[in-house]
Amino acid sequence: MAEPVFVADSGNWDEARLGTLHRLCAHHGIATHYHDAWGQYRQVAPDSLLALLSEFDPAAATSEALDAALARADASRWNAPLSPVVALQEDDPRWSVVLCLPTDTTALHWQLRDESGQPCHGETLDAQTLPLLEEATRAGVVWQRRQLTLELPLAPGYYELQVDGLDCDAPQHALVVCAPRRCYRPPALRDGRRVWGLAVQLYTLRSEHNWGMGDFGDLADLVRTMALRGSDLIGLNPLHALFTHNPAHASPYSPSSRRVLNVLYIDVPAVAEFSTCEAARTHVASEPFQQRLARLRQIRLVDYSGVAAAKLEVLALLYAHFVRQHLGTDGSARDAHAQDFLDFVAQGGAALQAHARFEAIQARQHARDAQVWGWPAWPTALRDPAGQAVAQFAREHADEVRFHLYLQWIAAHQLAQVRSACLAHGMRVGLYLDLAVSVDRGGSDAWGAQDCLATAASVGAPPDEFNPNGQGWGLPPLRPDRLRQQRYRLFIDTLRSVMRSADALRIDHVMGLMRLYWIPGGASARDGAYVHYALHEMLAIVALESQRNRCMVIGEDLGTVPDEVRAALTQMDVLSYRLLYFERSVDGGFVAPERYPAAALAAVSTHDLATLAGWWSSHDLEQRLRLGLYPQEVLFERQLLERAEQRVRLLLALRHAGLLSAQAVAAAAGSTQLPPEVLLAVHAYLASTPAAVSMVQLEDVLSVRDQINMPATVHTHPNWQRMLPLTLRELAQHEALNALAQRLSAIRPRPALPLGPGAA
Repeated sequence: MAEPVFVADSGNWDEARLGTLHRLCAHHGIATHYHDAWGQYRQVAPDSLLALLSEFDPAAATSEALDAALARADASRWNAPLSPVVALQEDDPRWSVVLCLPTDTTALHWQLRDESGQPCHGETLDAQTLPLLEEATRAGVVWQRRQLTLELPLAPGYYELQVDGLDCDAPQHALVVCAPRRCYRPPALRDGRRVWGLAVQLYTLRSEHNWGMGDFGDLADLVRTMALRGSDLIGLNPLHALFTHNPAHASPYSPSSRRVLNVLYIDVPAVAEFSTCEAARTHVASEPFQQRLARLRQIRLVDYSGVAAAKLEVLALLYAHFVRQHLGTDGSARDAHAQDFLDFVAQGGAALQAHARFEAIQARQHARDAQVWGWPAWPTALRDPAGQAVAQFAREHADEVRFHLYLQWIAAHQLAQVRSACLAHGMRVGLYLDLAVSVDRGGSDAWGAQDCLATAASVGAPPDEFNPNGQGWGLPPLRPDRLRQQRYRLFIDTLRSVMRSADALRIDHVMGLMRLYWIPGGASARDGAYVHYALHEMLAIVALESQRNRCMVIGEDLGTVPDEVRAALTQMDVLSYRLLYFERSVDGGFVAPERYPAAALAAVSTHDLATLAGWWSSHDLEQRLRLGLYPQEVLFERQLLERAEQRVRLLLALRHAGLLSAQAVAAAAGSTQLPPEVLLAVHAYLASTPAAVSMVQLEDVLSVRDQINMPATVHTHPNWQRMLPLTLRELAQHEALNALAQRLSAIRPRPALPLGPGAA
């Protein structure tokens, strides 16, 4: 049967105008069609394409302006004398760069500098001897595009290629990224070795000593608990900075900055100043404050505003104590403790300073007007992070800016202590962190990189079985053209910042290294289109930063993944992300354990999908129906019937793997409550796969039915708020956790001697 073709209504667009539109889209990397989750061809509506084109060229906002826009696009191909970025792999014998130059250009000189700025190679040559790729006449001058090929194998690193003589006032420069052949893998995962770990949303942890949400102190306790039970890594939600002025903005996947930390995870009593600051200890010990903490610990949902108020008022006291005791009147260090702070600030550089300034400005603006939600609502003069108004603010409010630097110092120090605890307690991988796909358009990263973001579009996903209406995440996508023009400075800095604190990194929506689904401003998720990025260049940077930071990389490659992406990720040893729910054969059965790839992380679910108990009971389907997430009720009915079949298929898969008896299968088939033996068998099933990493979600261990986040809901569902039903003390004694850990450690045992750094 012929494949269904869905063609968008072209309205008043004639064939010639559509042709111009599509040529412009090709120039900017906007795909005019795609295949959806069901394999059906979807052509993007012309009006949607036009809206996305205006993100690249605002003057192309109408169909009448397309001819002029196409002329500008064609001209831009000749305006760059030198490709801004070149990516290659270590020991590649030959690599090339494209030059654009007038036809009468003769002598050229190229020079390659390493990261220290020292020249390491160079040569003078005749431009006319270079292979000619293309030629065009512009303003009476004949221009040529020629290819400079260098037979110059390089060691992994960043280099600067400088070319003189390209008919420009100054030498032209390109970033050369020489990538290692593969991303880093820890010794514990080489040569077929396998590990298992626990995934947790940090804020969900309960304890007798935290202040209403899980913190870095709780994380250290969890590390000790799980390391003793054989876990080799702890997986976490993104720890990116959110919004101090608006703690209720709780999604870790909609951060203010991906380059700094969420300071609400600070364990306040563990801050060094707490033991010597009488004002802070007296305040915390007071009956009213203790009553506030008791309420925050007892409620079912995290009260982010209450937690933030309690923590920030005490942290302000600790900061004031730190300034009095450790800093000179000129801000200089009086002891080693203060010098450590100043060193941290210096190492954080401009990005850290910019975030602290953003926080201080936003706090002031929000205090004046509670409707000020982010930098686009600030006075015009303050919207430029490099402007005089911001510099003046930083001078006049230096103490407020330094307070936010202090908070980042404390958070980074406590997270580093947790990472050290992983090693001390024998974990062979350590902390497994998460990198969100983008940032909130009102936050500090967007403020500092305004020219690198699409201003009106949002990142999302087209409709699929789990989200029939599609998804719009409200986050601005990075512009691929500006990323390249700026030599990927923001991307590199972001990777380094997160990998610095991680032993493994999950890149959310890893397909974004090649393409992202852009939704025009004001449009629905059904009206988007894919925009393409330079996969080869971005993946080269990922591999280089992975090796330099000794950080393993996992790519969240769920959904429709182009073959090109799969092949590139596999070649660079980025682990695939395989979920039980989606690993199905053609007949609908669950894929046998031995058919999972070795270069993968295997898990049951993730934060955006049903927990195992919720899936088993169809609680997730009921929730979606209640929230109006089905465009038609018949879709709910169909999925309900399919779920009943899927439960039986899962039981049969567990039975065929020798993990359940026939009697257990028969008993479980008629139960809407997840039986403990099925919970154990499911995780044993995944642990028995060749996948390098097998992860267990803490909500699944405790048979929690509500999923962490319900996509396409913001105010109608308590996303990112539910705490776990047990405290850490109770968790350590929990029968299901201990039984599961024992089973997984038997399947994936640690070696008799722990593997040290650099072990073979």
